[in-house]
Amino acid sequence: MQRTIGLMSGTSLDGVDAAWIETDGTAIGRFGPRLTLPYDATLRGDLRRLLDLAPTLDRADPFLADVTARLTQRHIEAVAAIGAPADVIGFHGQTILHQPDRRFTWQIGDAAALARATKTDVAWDFRSADVAAGGEGAPLVPVFHQALAAGLEKPLGVLNIGGVANITWIGAHGGLLAFDTGPGNGPLDDWAARHSNLPIDADGALSAQGTPDAGVLARLMANPYFSRPAPKSLDRLDFGRALAASGLEGLSPADGAATLAAFTAAAVVAGRLPGPVKRVLVTGGGRHNPTIMRMLAERFGVPVEPVEAVGWDGDALEAQCFGFLAARVLAGLPLSFPGTTGAPCAMPGGRVARA
Repeated sequence: MQRTIGLMSGTSLDGVDAAWIETDGTAIGRFGPRLTLPYDATLRGDLRRLLDLAPTLDRADPFLADVTARLTQRHIEAVAAIGAPADVIGFHGQTILHQPDRRFTWQIGDAAALARATKTDVAWDFRSADVAAGGEGAPLVPVFHQALAAGLEKPLGVLNIGGVANITWIGAHGGLLAFDTGPGNGPLDDWAARHSNLPIDADGALSAQGTPDAGVLARLMANPYFSRPAPKSLDRLDFGRALAASGLEGLSPADGAATLAAFTAAAVVAGRLPGPVKRVLVTGGGRHNPTIMRMLAERFGVPVEPVEAVGWDGDALEAQCFGFLAARVLAGLPLSFPGTTGAPCAMPGGRVARA
């Protein structure tokens, strides 16, 4: 068993999650402390700007170097704040561009600096090998979902709603399929930031006051992404053009938020799972949005519950996953599979920055 600290900075751009977990990359021994260190408004804004700049960004750009250094420093602070010894750190970094159709994915963060500062080996670059082999490079969490769900009734759906949403289908006999379903909180958070005094649709309050616009929703759901078979993955901004052309901006703040919440839910249910599920467990920030959770339950017709219903920690799960994956990197175990990313075979991956 390895003592690991997993670090995750997701597409919601809200901060770095850190979690301690003991694992050999197959079984889970113990869970330990976990925390979230929010990004300050300046860093969050700069990360958001990088998403727009990334398609044409020069890797020598001083702005990129500055943001990367500040991002890495926040991860160093997260490891220090955990305050527990570790054999390895799993460092995802921050995705700023994901284009698997071009065999390209880009996560920023300085693994070598993190290893030096923490005096701990750092597993990183989890996605590149999969993408280079023709896989989608995402999602990577399904193998961790499978380990967590070993004792649960199946078929089971595990849905993560971050900036982008992804689902893992775990079959009764060990089958595994996963894919990005569509936008998660990303467009809704951006809408709330523009039309309210909050950076997110806190507690679903804004979306709960509105009514989804059927025409706008139909135009959004006509996107060809939804007819593509799984596995498939998205960049956080992949729907930007479709959103701009949908008529969304003509709606009131509340109706626009309600429409975007409905879009998240409709996209999830439109995903082509191999078969029905007995329940759906939801992790990520979206589980805190009652509007999205209600819409999901109405569409699925089975229990839709936060992962805490089975004793998992939804605020730590993705960070725990990268601790789990770090142990798999050290052991040379696969991180992705044909059913999770479309890779041609079970794919190991990741690199290690030595302390």
